[in-house]
Formats: sequence, C-alpha cells, structure tokens
Amino acid sequence: MAIKIKTQAEIELIRKSSDVLSRVMGEIAKAVRAGTNGLALDKLAEEFIADHGGTPSFKGYQRFPAALCISVNDEVVHGIPTAKEYKDGDIISVDCGVFLNGYHGDMAYTFGIGNVKSETLKLMQVTKESLYLGIQFAVVGKRTGDIGFAVQDFCERQNPYKCVRELVGHGVGKTLHEDPQVPNYGRKGDGAKLPENCVIAIEPMVNLGKREVYTKRDNWTIATQDGTPSVHFEHTVVVKSGKAEILTTFDFIEDAVNANAELVKV
Repeated sequence: MAIKIKTQAEIELIRKSSDVLSRVMGEIAKAVRAGTNGLALDKLAEEFIADHGGTPSFKGYQRFPAALCISVNDEVVHGIPTAKEYKDGDIISVDCGVFLNGYHGDMAYTFGIGNVKSETLKLMQVTKESLYLGIQFAVVGKRTGDIGFAVQDFCERQNPYKCVRELVGHGVGKTLHEDPQVPNYGRKGDGAKLPENCVIAIEPMVNLGKREVYTKRDNWTIATQDGTPSVHFEHTVVVKSGKAEILTTFDFIEDAVNANAELVKV
C-alpha cells in the first residue's frame, strides 16, 4: 500500500474540485422532486461541471456511462441514471465526482422525497451522523480501522442497521481511487496508519436490514439482498493533526433542501 501524501498546493487543487462538486450537488438538490428522473439530474450535473471547467470523474471510469451514480431506495451505490420518474416516499442517493486541474473531489448525499417512512428517515439521520463521527478519526496517528469502528459501532448499535462491507471509502487525488481503502467497519487500531495531508473519501453505506448486497443485471448497480432501503453519505477530507479538514460541504445542498418543500430535512 502506497498512501500518497499531498502537498499544500495539491490540497488546494482538490479543494477547488471539491468546491465545484459541492456547488453542483446544491444544484441537484434544487432539482430533486417527484416526477423528475435520473437522466434529467445527470444532464444538469454534466453541464454544470463543464461550465465550471471540470469534467465528471465517473463518466467513462471503467466504462461507467454517466456523470452521476444515482441509487434509489434499496440500491446502495453505482446506480445508472434512468428515465424512471421518482415518486413520493423515494430516497435518492446521488454520488458525484469532479475532475478539475488534474485532481478529483468525491461526495455523496441521500435525498428523501415527500412522505419518507419514519424508519427510513431515521436511517438517513443515523448514516449522516456516522459520517461525521468517522471524520473525527481522520487525524494523524489514527488508522483506517478507527474510522471504520466509529461508523460501524454507531450505526449497528441502532438495530437493525448494518454497514455494507463490500464497498469502502478510499484515497482521493490525481486518480479517483487511491490507497488507503477506508472501510465502514473495523476494529480500533487496525488498518493503515493515517499520515498528515493524505486525502480520503469517507462514505458510510448503511442498510436498514441485513448487510448483504448483490449486483444487478446492468453490472453496475449494487442493491440490498433483502430489498430494504440503503443510505449513502460521503465527504472528501484531509487528514490533519488534531482535527480533519473537510474539503466538500453539504451547505449548498442543505440550503436547497430547506427551500425545496418536497425534500425531507436530514
């Protein structure tokens, strides 16, 4: 494993990618509602990213066909945008990456439309909180297992939630996926030691039911085996002494959610 330590200049470039990314996710939040669909959101995202000098990190990555991964209800990650209209009660997980000036930023957010079931809304709240608990351990001297333990312990104490194990967070930089892998489960003191100024994406993926997942026939979309909802939140962060620095922000998303009467507040 070769963890790449970033210079301050590189961190600033990732910050710029992450800023465009955070802003495009805010535009997506304005557009998510019942009656729209993944193709419309994907077009919006690709045009916004291009207008700001970037390219979508995901489109063309291992032949993925879209700018966004959009996963609905029981889909965990890597969903391909479609023309199927969203409806009241759906949860929509949107994962986006931006490549700008040679560096990537990566983030995800799960939106709830209208009358989301109370148990699903609680899953969304718990998963989002677990992201920030994990980020607290993205500091010098800690290990990836400390992050994973923080996420898993918090989520799985809220029965019956289960963290997905087949998919993990990762380093971010000149390539979209770098070392180290950052699982959403683990034991304190295990895993790769985190050096200062490494940049990682922390991304809890948590199921309402069992943790087992499968790949759909499109060879991309990952869904829960038991058909229960799954939730995904993600930030790009820099490992620092004392306190991690978050390069992406949910502020633009949450401003839009607060103004969009169709979306539930998480």
